[in-house]
Amino acid sequence: MSTLIDNIGLLVTNENERPERERAALVIDGGTVAWVGDAGSAPDADEFIDAKARCVIPGFVDSHSHIVFAGDRSAEFEHRMTGQPYAAGGIRTTVAATRAASDAELAANTSRLVAEMRAQGTTTVEIKSGYGLTAIDEARALAIAKTFTTETTFLGAHVVPAEFEDDPAGYVALVTGEMLDVCAAHAKWIDVFCDDGAFDVDQARAILRAGTARGLGARMHGAQLAPSGAVQLAVELGAASVDHCTFLTDADVDALAESDTVATLLPGVEFSTRQPYPDARRLLDAGATVAIACDCNPGSSFTSSMPFCVAVAVRDMNFSPAEALWAATAGGAAALRRTDIGGLAVGQRADLVILDAPSYVHLAYRPGVPLVHRVMTAPAG
Repeated sequence: MSTLIDNIGLLVTNENERPERERAALVIDGGTVAWVGDAGSAPDADEFIDAKARCVIPGFVDSHSHIVFAGDRSAEFEHRMTGQPYAAGGIRTTVAATRAASDAELAANTSRLVAEMRAQGTTTVEIKSGYGLTAIDEARALAIAKTFTTETTFLGAHVVPAEFEDDPAGYVALVTGEMLDVCAAHAKWIDVFCDDGAFDVDQARAILRAGTARGLGARMHGAQLAPSGAVQLAVELGAASVDHCTFLTDADVDALAESDTVATLLPGVEFSTRQPYPDARRLLDAGATVAIACDCNPGSSFTSSMPFCVAVAVRDMNFSPAEALWAATAGGAAALRRTDIGGLAVGQRADLVILDAPSYVHLAYRPGVPLVHRVMTAPAG
């Protein structure tokens, strides 16, 4: 069945030559964009939707989330808001709750969060494990994640769990051995948290190399808590993305600009932890590819809203509204090494959002306002 969306006030396609079109129309056929052009001149279709001069944008691509978990860390957030600094060790609280939860409980919570994301315009989401930290708990987290997305990431190397506190080398051996063996079949990617309180560069290199040897793509958490060698390692290993990038050296920026590794910025984290916001302008002006994602998790960024993250990125990270929208759509697609999503050019998936606004600028101009009028996605498969 074909669908014509006509009378679009502003259409964002993210095409290189003409990324935006005023007074536009769009035809969808078989789940893909079949035609893009001027309003009133589209070919006939089986179904007609009048956009009524609203703005139409690609669906958001949230390339970083941790939504298979149990428990609540609102008390930790409250403590941070009264002066306690953020530290990676809080992850262990969620690990304990997640291990104790049933598969049904974990699946129900994940489903609730995916529904929140979809209602706010997210049409593709990446989901990580990382709150089990045993072979069986990591595998079941990924099996649950796989029922919601094809973009699943094995993050056994989130932190060293309490039972391995005195033997981090033993935990790295577990992650790269038995845990990887049972998780690889459920994952597309492998990730590691390379930062203070988590894993060092040598440990991260061993973990990522073990994963890529099993056919998984590499991605990284890095430079969230302090400058480190994480960004350089991500580029060295050809990782699809390095995420957080809160504390970057000039050498890090240069390395990202000269590579195809995407710098994924996570506005909700700085909002929730009161860390300094990274300056996207440094990366954009250097020529690096930049994405925005929610990092939805119960500790450092419990938001599922890409519109909120866009607004924060514009307000506090030196993105223009157009740059922030690109980073939240095409940038997220680049971070997942996908070309079929993140835009609305002919041949791409027809994942789109009709905003109840004349322009995407309203995402930042009217923060916190529910501007999503309708979300449309191509059928799975």
